[in-house]
Amino acid sequence: MSEFLRSYLTVAIFGLVGLALVGAFLGLGRILRPDHPTPQKLESYESGVDPTGDTWSQANIRYYIFALLFVIFDVEAVFIFPWAIRLDAYGAFGLIEMGIFIFILLLGLIYAWRKGVLRWA
Repeated sequence: MSEFLRSYLTVAIFGLVGLALVGAFLGLGRILRPDHPTPQKLESYESGVDPTGDTWSQANIRYYIFALLFVIFDVEAVFIFPWAIRLDAYGAFGLIEMGIFIFILLLGLIYAWRKGVLRWA
């Protein structure tokens, strides 16, 4: 087996061991924890105030989309920092590739703006 495949095998083994440990600890917690549901425990909690009305409420989809856009652009910004640190190693090719990357992000921002997603009220 080549050194390349052996390194992937090592990662796979560690991944499987990690998944097995997570499963074992979740199963152990399920076995050991007390489980005595009461009506008070199953009630909705509203910061110490007795709950009133129905527990289900519909949230405005705009908040979800706004948060999703924030996460997308925030995660994409994380890709720019390593590039900025190693810009001298990448040279002109890296500069062109990052320009394309930022242009695609800009297209997404323009699309969201034109669809009216960025209007808060």
